[in-house]
Amino acid sequence: MRIFLVAATLLSSASLSFAQPAAPPKANRYPRGEAMSEAYFRNQVKQIEDTCLTDLTTKDAWEKKRPELRRQFLDMMGLWPLPPRTDLKAVVTGKVEGAGFTVKKVQFQSRPGLYVTGNLYLPASSSTKSGKIPAILYVCGHGNVVENGVSYGSKVFYQYHPAWFAAHGYACLILDTLELAELPGDHHGTYRRGWWWWQTRGYTPGGVELWNAMRAIDYLETRPEVDATRIGVTGRSGGGATSWWILAADERPRAFVPVAGIADLRAHLNEAPSPKFPTGVIGGHCDCMYMVNTYRWDFPLVAALAAPRPLLLGNSDLDDIFPVGGYRRIADKVRRVYALYGAEEKFQLLETKGPHKDTPELRAGINQWMNRWLKNDTSTKVEDDLPPKFAPPQLKVFTRLPEDAVNATIHETFVPAAATLEIPKSDAVAKEWWAHRRPQLLDALTTSAFAGWPKAAPALTAKNAADVTHDGVRLRAIDFTSETGIDLRLFVLTAPGADAPVKVILSVLDDRGWEMWCRDLGPEFADALQLDAKPKRDAAKFEQNRAVMRAEKLAFAAVAPRGIGPTKWADAGSQADTLARRRFALVGQTLDGQRVWDVRRAVTALRTATDLRTTPLTLHGERDAAGVALYAALYEPGVAALDLWELPTSHRDGPIFLNVAKVLDVPQAVALVAPRPVTIHTKLKSDNATWAWPLRLQSATGNSSLQVRAEGE
Repeated sequence: MRIFLVAATLLSSASLSFAQPAAPPKANRYPRGEAMSEAYFRNQVKQIEDTCLTDLTTKDAWEKKRPELRRQFLDMMGLWPLPPRTDLKAVVTGKVEGAGFTVKKVQFQSRPGLYVTGNLYLPASSSTKSGKIPAILYVCGHGNVVENGVSYGSKVFYQYHPAWFAAHGYACLILDTLELAELPGDHHGTYRRGWWWWQTRGYTPGGVELWNAMRAIDYLETRPEVDATRIGVTGRSGGGATSWWILAADERPRAFVPVAGIADLRAHLNEAPSPKFPTGVIGGHCDCMYMVNTYRWDFPLVAALAAPRPLLLGNSDLDDIFPVGGYRRIADKVRRVYALYGAEEKFQLLETKGPHKDTPELRAGINQWMNRWLKNDTSTKVEDDLPPKFAPPQLKVFTRLPEDAVNATIHETFVPAAATLEIPKSDAVAKEWWAHRRPQLLDALTTSAFAGWPKAAPALTAKNAADVTHDGVRLRAIDFTSETGIDLRLFVLTAPGADAPVKVILSVLDDRGWEMWCRDLGPEFADALQLDAKPKRDAAKFEQNRAVMRAEKLAFAAVAPRGIGPTKWADAGSQADTLARRRFALVGQTLDGQRVWDVRRAVTALRTATDLRTTPLTLHGERDAAGVALYAALYEPGVAALDLWELPTSHRDGPIFLNVAKVLDVPQAVALVAPRPVTIHTKLKSDNATWAWPLRLQSATGNSSLQVRAEGE
């Protein structure tokens, strides 16, 4: 049987999308930056797309890759190494009788305190005497049922699926999701709440959904009725996504039908299937839909890890959050993997007519596929004969919520942050220990936090774009290419006629810093600064800068990394800003991480100025930009010193780099710069305690490069 259906859409029950659909964004106030951003993501997606499953040769070659690919996938889900399989402490809290089946109300702990609620549907005739039966794990989408303020979970909304399976001879365990359950957690850390530290931790709620599902399979294997060699997995919408995670991570299930749960990177980040999502469907999906894409995968690679097990990809052709092109391109690539095994019939596309709905055609396709591959039944005609629904209270698992539940805060602990390194008490031992540990940390940062940097830097193409002198101050603008699609401008201030500078201070600007830089210079330099409006000069600051440049023989330089100043694409905290930050993570980057790359390239561009080619360079930054400057210095040995103001004390606050908190935190990064001088300016003397760790290491290793100054006292 080959399934490739284009069926008529009939009336179907309502369904919910992953997240509240994003409203069409207002016209962007920053068209220049927006155009640059869109071109950048098109280029990034193409780079990833062009290398996804394009090197298939033989089955043996593919098999050799699979273990490492599975490890990478688990790592991107926050599950490498796999956590211990602790006692499930499974409890059946009650049961209810249906038409030809029984429902057991089940709860278990996938890890201590992380409660999973579900219903186990069993045929009325099932018993160990009659032989073991196949089982289905049904993972729910976003369809919670709430009545009178009581959450009954998504298992109530999707109950007709397990009811059908139980009525037709299967055991079926249906799970609530983390967010839409009797004990709710959170799926919306970056989508809605601005919890960008999830990216620093390498955390995705999809990892929790995956782990809960893997432990549910553990539970099914303990059931005396279940044949553990005949387990299938299915789900739609958010459950479709979780089905994909399971097939990539767990080799035990035999057959899969993910429905409306996958699209490729191009659909998520570039294509516009509807006016609601003009730059890709990521705007319509919450965080459970995504792995932390450290290794820069496209989604066909996830699907390919199912091969050669039977896999039916289900979707409707008018689904605006899983568009046709996004799933058909995946199917085209995955077919080639199944062909390596001579198993083409085991991968099929079930495409029905209609929108993002749970239609009878999709349900029939699921059931027919499971009958074939779990029962070896290709003759029974599948009917959409749904039994009567239970009332929500009948399916509720808990009569009283457990007090030790961690569901609401699991994002705090699911992916642990790196423990603070303990400095040996002996100075001699500490010095040797740090000499060994330092390169390890740098290597971990490179491969985990900054793996999305270009493998080879493009041509710098530095050129003088402007050279303006007014009132004893010369401003030069140097245009350069940071990476493909990202063209930036570096600014250099000197005092013409003065002696050659003995030091150049390069400021890494944030939004506030950019405003001050422009205001300090005034309207005469507006064109070189690429300003539409001409700012009024801060005369006192202008005179101060001019006097300092002459008296101390300094040059001042500044760079506004991407998304700031001339290339600004959105206001901080806006919907467009949130969307951009989420898009970066889906190509294995963060906005701040790529800004570090921009600063590195600005350092190189600065050296194209003949009078500054060998001048000692100090990097300066404030707030998050201080952190960006700090990390740029780690990779640019030509930076002689750092001057950092209000440097965040933890990456939980910023800057945001992918996975960085799994390696170290800001105080340890400060220590990595030694022995080059670092000055940290804090607001209060009491803030100095934050930097006790690098100061202690400095004392142990015998240098005095770090100074912490309280500027507020």
